Parts: sequence; C-alpha cells; structure tokens
Amino acid sequence: MTRKEIEDEIAALKSDYIRIQGDLDKLEAAGANVQNAELQLARMEDQLKELKQKLAEVK
Repeated sequence: MTRKEIEDEIAALKSDYIRIQGDLDKLEAAGANVQNAELQLARMEDQLKELKQKLAEVK
C-alpha cells in the first residue's frame, strides 16, 4: 500500500466511525440495543490502529 492509499483508507474509516457513533447515540437515546454498534466501533478502532502503524512504517 502506498502512503496515499493508507491515508485515504484512514479518512474513510474515520468518516464511517463518526457516522456510526452518531447512529449509536440515536439508538441509545431510543433505548434500543447498541451492542452491535459498539462492537463495530471497536473493530474500526482496531483497524485504525493497524493503518496508523502501516503509515508509520511507510514514512
């Protein structure tokens, strides 16, 4: 992966993370089950860590 590809993937993942976090807030306010959304956010956090490590290696 090139530096640009990694940066683009990080940006897309951050955008999705923010969207899902907003959805989670709405679900929580409505009293719905938020477990799936929380698990998805945790997976995304792990992906971000991996991508940031790759980015550091590319420098």
